[in-house]
Amino acid sequence: MFIIEKKKLERDKFRKLRDEISLDQRKNVEKNVKLYVDSFVKEHNNIGYIAIYWPLKNEVDLRGLKEVISLALPRCKDKKELLFYPWDENPLTKDSEGILSPNNNFSLSHNKISMILVPCLSIDKNLIRLGYGGGYFDKLRRDEKWRNVPCFGVLTSNCVSKIPLTRAEWDIPLSGFITEKEIFV
Repeated sequence: MFIIEKKKLERDKFRKLRDEISLDQRKNVEKNVKLYVDSFVKEHNNIGYIAIYWPLKNEVDLRGLKEVISLALPRCKDKKELLFYPWDENPLTKDSEGILSPNNNFSLSHNKISMILVPCLSIDKNLIRLGYGGGYFDKLRRDEKWRNVPCFGVLTSNCVSKIPLTRAEWDIPLSGFITEKEIFV
């Protein structure tokens, strides 16, 4: 079986598991993310933006972090390009994937982002992320400058794979992950 087919089977499996999670589980992941972000901010000087995502079906909603820190949201462009923009008071518009995002004139460079929080369908203990298959985050992190920005997966513990996920040559391990049960960094 080819990598693409293996990843499709994994996506189907973990999408079903994610659909089973409760609102309480998602809220508890959100609490752990806030704890980690608070400790990260206390440990580092000159914190820039924390990059989050606009939540889709059953993803953990991190938008509440906006009350305590400057956030950036991604905007998908053509050619699988992902750029981050400050989340300000301007109205959000849909990007090329139909996801709400800022439509500002300037994107943020890697040195303006202190941390990236990325949704996962699954992740394994080798920190290989299973996403939706669009390749946006992997393409962004191929650039060494972006790869040096700490990047943490956000998901519930039932979606952490007990066995290694299928890894393609373009898959770049994350810096860690956060669930309702653990902060693995």
